Amino acid sequence: MATLVTGGAGYVGGHVVVALHEAGRDVVIVDDFSNASTRTVDAIRGLTAGSLPVVEGDAGDQAAMERIFDRHRIDSVVHLAARKSVAESLERPLAYYRSNLVSTVCVAEVMIERGVDRFVFSSSAVVYGEPAETPVTEQTELGPPLNPYGASKAMSEQILRDAAASSGLRVALLRYFNPAGAHPSGMIGEDPRGTPANLVPRVMQVAAGRLDRVEVFGCDYDTSDGTAVRDYVHVVDLAQGHAAALDALERGEGPFEAEGTVAYNLGAGRGHTVLEVIAAASEAVGFAIPHAPVERRPGDAAAIWADCRRASAELGWTARRDLGAMMRDHWNWQRRHPDGYASQ
Repeated sequence: MATLVTGGAGYVGGHVVVALHEAGRDVVIVDDFSNASTRTVDAIRGLTAGSLPVVEGDAGDQAAMERIFDRHRIDSVVHLAARKSVAESLERPLAYYRSNLVSTVCVAEVMIERGVDRFVFSSSAVVYGEPAETPVTEQTELGPPLNPYGASKAMSEQILRDAAASSGLRVALLRYFNPAGAHPSGMIGEDPRGTPANLVPRVMQVAAGRLDRVEVFGCDYDTSDGTAVRDYVHVVDLAQGHAAALDALERGEGPFEAEGTVAYNLGAGRGHTVLEVIAAASEAVGFAIPHAPVERRPGDAAAIWADCRRASAELGWTARRDLGAMMRDHWNWQRRHPDGYASQ
């Protein structure tokens, strides 16, 4: 039996595939490669043993998904395939709703039809909107969303709650905070198409000479240095959280049986400002990274970080790598791939 990983050739997806292999699971990847490279798959294969079937396709294409389930012995799904840029979602909201909601519905429908009941969903901390208090727990009231990307994730969670209540589907909703870093081998890392929307890849592309400076969106927030605060989690820790969630689904323990769905925050459990991240990255690369303040970016919250005690207690998972390790590992990948996977 195998775990299907949608979006498995992406940044988080590639690390999840490696973590699942390390946990002894066979994996099938489906990815449309709209924001991923086939070279990622080559790198993943270099870090894993055994076969790794890869299907180029859209997780929102029901006929294609049915063929995958029929051809491979799928017994669980990790669903990561989604559009994920806050800024782009404000410019193209309908594309985000179409892509993110349709793919979630499609995957869930095919699973229910085939009697596959273990579903790990890639959600996001953006479902909390602008929280009144931090850190946020899984019981913190959601929203209202600050952007269409966040709305699409909150809607997807509701879709899966309704599906689980009516079908016996068991769903782990993994609310990511901010993934950063890369595999310590330097073989897989983050290579976004175009100008990076997220802070850490933008910082590292400046360090590699691909961009001139880091734009700091807003320096007048009510934080220690005026810049926004986020919880950064090492992508390897995040990936291992998926393996832990699948193990829990397999055991059928705790709230999975009682409620059908359960949410987990996956973060480091502390916040860092934008300027603190830039300082940590500068230390990792060995020189000061140029940056300059600009106006706030629409759709951004001022501060949010996670309370991860539920994941620790129920999954036995905790983030082990600190911000310095994230920056060192990210830079290790970036300096080996100054132009991304095109460097290979």
